[in-house]
Amino acid sequence: MHKQTPTAVAARAEERPPGGRRPPRLRGGRHAPLSLIAPLLFAALLVTVCVAVSVGSVSVRLETVTRVIADHLTGAGTSASVMDDQIVWNLRLPRVLLAAVVGAGLALVGVTLQATVRNPLADPYVLGVSAGAGLMASIVITLGSVAVAGLSTSAAAFVGALMAMVAVLGLSRRAGRVVPGRLILAGVTLSYLFSGATSFVIFRSGNAEAAHSVLFWLLGSLSESSWSNLALPAAAVLVVGVHLMVQTRTLNALAAGDDAALSLGVSVHRVRIRLLVVASLLTGVLVAVSGGIGFVGLIVPHLVRLVVGPDHRRLLPIAMLVGAIYLVVVDVLCRVLVRPEELPIGIITAVLGAPVFLWLLRRSEAS
Repeated sequence: MHKQTPTAVAARAEERPPGGRRPPRLRGGRHAPLSLIAPLLFAALLVTVCVAVSVGSVSVRLETVTRVIADHLTGAGTSASVMDDQIVWNLRLPRVLLAAVVGAGLALVGVTLQATVRNPLADPYVLGVSAGAGLMASIVITLGSVAVAGLSTSAAAFVGALMAMVAVLGLSRRAGRVVPGRLILAGVTLSYLFSGATSFVIFRSGNAEAAHSVLFWLLGSLSESSWSNLALPAAAVLVVGVHLMVQTRTLNALAAGDDAALSLGVSVHRVRIRLLVVASLLTGVLVAVSGGIGFVGLIVPHLVRLVVGPDHRRLLPIAMLVGAIYLVVVDVLCRVLVRPEELPIGIITAVLGAPVFLWLLRRSEAS
């Protein structure tokens, strides 16, 4: 009989939760190995970013784009023209990187919510967080920052997201515990309430220009992107991503059902509250810099599951990469389809996302 070393025994014991049983390894058939698909997607993201920076009302050669970025990263003096350097480094690169960060973050939140509430329709906006942020942002745009104690649009949007999160969690509790079904209903109900209040604010403002700005913001836009507003969402996505990667076994247990998670020693109520708060906070940060962008957190996790399976150790990192690539491509379409005008991102994500969602729905019914 093969004798196990003490190190091997300890390693196997560490994989077990407090309940003594292993978290479930969710399976979905044969899938592409993570070690292969992750580097390929990361390389595709780098190429997509460079191409997206080169495309716009003024085209910049791809060679010039890579040279400008390399010069700034290495600290060498730029060898490109002043105009090309300004376009690439100060105008387009922050916007493209913000699109990648927001796309990765929305996909990350979508995966987390779908596992936490065990509902395939859950996405970053199902909790009403986006609608709450939109209401506060519309107040600032139409009535001025004085109406919200001098907060900027982004800060007011984040405060609105927090208020919505607290309200949804309070309404979804029963006997001191958050009920996933009630969570969805509370989120949808409050979304309609906040949307109605936003419409009322726009109607009462009587300012056509402000109303146009509110509508554009509610549908999503990265036109105000800059290096200064990139750091916070990037740091938030990084921190939350690392935190959730540590929690992948717990996410697998929650996805298997509350009874299974409890039998594995997972404190379902406490873990669910923590994950919902983390997801809502990240959504608030993303909405504050990009407005309302729908369908990314709903569609991307479903598509990625078809390739890598339901195991969150593989699903989370790949969904982030796919979400980043997807939103960068969508942002390029927004800038070039009706140039010199710019489309709100939410229009493109809805046009692309709705057919994909219907296809996924039909596929699930047939399987």
